[in-house]
Amino acid sequence: MSENEIRPRSIADLPGVGPTTASKLVEAGYTTIEAIAVATPEELVSVAGIPLATAHKIIKAARELLDIRFKTAKEVKMERMNLKKITTGSSNLDELLGGGVETKTITEFFGEFGSGKSQISHQLSVNVQLPTDQGGLTEGENIAKAVYIDTEGTFRWERIEQMARCAGLDPELAMENIYYMRAVNSDHQMAVVEELFGLVPKENIRLVVVDSVTSHFRAEYPGRENLAVRQQKLNKHLHQLSRLAEIYNVAVVITNQVMAKPDVFYGDPTQAVGGHVLYHAPGVRVQLKKSRGNKRIARMVDAPHLPEGETVFEITECGIRDPED
Repeated sequence: MSENEIRPRSIADLPGVGPTTASKLVEAGYTTIEAIAVATPEELVSVAGIPLATAHKIIKAARELLDIRFKTAKEVKMERMNLKKITTGSSNLDELLGGGVETKTITEFFGEFGSGKSQISHQLSVNVQLPTDQGGLTEGENIAKAVYIDTEGTFRWERIEQMARCAGLDPELAMENIYYMRAVNSDHQMAVVEELFGLVPKENIRLVVVDSVTSHFRAEYPGRENLAVRQQKLNKHLHQLSRLAEIYNVAVVITNQVMAKPDVFYGDPTQAVGGHVLYHAPGVRVQLKKSRGNKRIARMVDAPHLPEGETVFEITECGIRDPED
């Protein structure tokens, strides 16, 4: 299937789903074909009042449309080789990432305040709009757009304007191609991502940024007594983002804070917030650290297809760049 063919259409297009059934499914929260594909027949029977055989038929059609099936290792290889990548603006950082931030993957940048997480997020929101031969995902007249979900008030349109101008883009048009949302709490954050399942294919969104992914969860569920609930909810949110990346072939970038581990006496005493839930969700995890002046150190912490390593990049007025010296 081509990339355009695997993008979901309306659930009303599925065989066996008439207007009444579609309305009941949407009311029950099954608003996308993806939601139907991962449902059980019993769930659809319960919420839509349809025969079990019809529910099986609807789910089977949804899975075929999304190309959810057994694939050979060679098919998987060909799919991965065709993944698109967005340049960060630094060839050093691109090399560490295996060519840039890739689609169908969650890439996590974590580090202390001022380490460059939001700067990279802004830069990628601009760079995704570049033509493919310049490291973006725009093909012809089909401009690639970005979504920026801001949980901490870190988004600055001024930086977008500066970076766009330096990239040779019209700053006003570049800003029009970034959809911004300030998430006010964790429930709102999850609801915004759910909304993207409809917005992403409609607006040719190729990058989704969540800056930062854990701050609301951390603030709303403090203490050990709330840890299990927080982790369960955060896990659900990360699976949302993972499905979004996989189904629509978009790049998902999340930023994360760090906290100190008081029991560590040797090595780095900091770790990313979110614990083991975050360790298993992102496809690529990069730690950012401050260095001298505007320089920053990026360390590949975890990626199944990339080697560990470190590199240096710089935050300039124009954005993310390689150091000059």
